[in-house]
Amino acid sequence: MSPAEELYEVTLVVNGVPRSATVPARRLLSDFLRHDLELTGTHVGCEHGVCGACTVLVDGRPIRSCLQFAVTVDGAEVTTVEGCTRPDGELGPVQQAFRDCHGLQCGFCTPGFVTTVTAYLEENPAPTTEQAREAIAGNLCRCTGYQNIVASVLRAAELRQTPAEEASR
Repeated sequence: MSPAEELYEVTLVVNGVPRSATVPARRLLSDFLRHDLELTGTHVGCEHGVCGACTVLVDGRPIRSCLQFAVTVDGAEVTTVEGCTRPDGELGPVQQAFRDCHGLQCGFCTPGFVTTVTAYLEENPAPTTEQAREAIAGNLCRCTGYQNIVASVLRAAELRQTPAEEASR
């Protein structure tokens, strides 16, 4: 049996829940999440790491899951778009902002934007418009002109500063 065909146990904490599966060494993280763990929120677009649709957070940092083997992140904490909700299951601030500001059309790119923006706002909680544009520059959207996505980043920053009860009014 070649090394690529050998199976490996991969255990991750995904969206706060310990998860594991036995997979081939060459199983991409995107496929591990989608097919082995049945978390289909992570989308696969270009499969070259260019579009950003497959972006997830690994130990809080955004990565392109279509370029990462699942075995290389064994033991890590992974957050997918499904994990960007509030603890009570309601939309998280970035998700709510995309809804409020119509930051999506077909929605295919949205999971990558949500995870990217979630990580970005952890490091820069009050971006300017120009900083928001730069933050999303690595993600592609074919439907929008990005104006509403930039507005969503700015709105998410506001929502993160506002208590949840107040933001939902």
